[in-house]
Amino acid sequence: MLVRDLMSSPPITAAPALPIPDAVHLMKSRGIRRLPVLDGLQLVGIVTDRDLREVMPGKVSTLSPWEATSRLAAVSVSDVMRRSVLTTVAEADARDAAYTMLHHKVGALPVVSDAGALVGVVTVSDILRDYARVPAEVQG
Repeated sequence: MLVRDLMSSPPITAAPALPIPDAVHLMKSRGIRRLPVLDGLQLVGIVTDRDLREVMPGKVSTLSPWEATSRLAAVSVSDVMRRSVLTTVAEADARDAAYTMLHHKVGALPVVSDAGALVGVVTVSDILRDYARVPAEVQG
């Protein structure tokens, strides 16, 4: 099985200037936990739901809701994204991608073309979904 057979495409992405509240909304509305960050067509980082949770105001805060919201709106994805991103290619064996995710303790890998363009994202869930799939010959 190849990565291209399991990846989500086209990927949902964010621009570096996207405000944090907008990134949170995008991820929640699309049911995703990570956003590759593109500057034009160039992959420049990735932001995860965990990265976003870490910058959100805590339940105990001396700031008013208005102050917290206005301060958070001034923070963009580029301020919290990880700039070093592990990637894979569509023609890679899915087991190799799974090993890379397991070894580096990441939940997904952006999939890039030979030219470096982002073409998809493969996640641990994608790989588990394939592993748990019932073969057609067993389904009857």
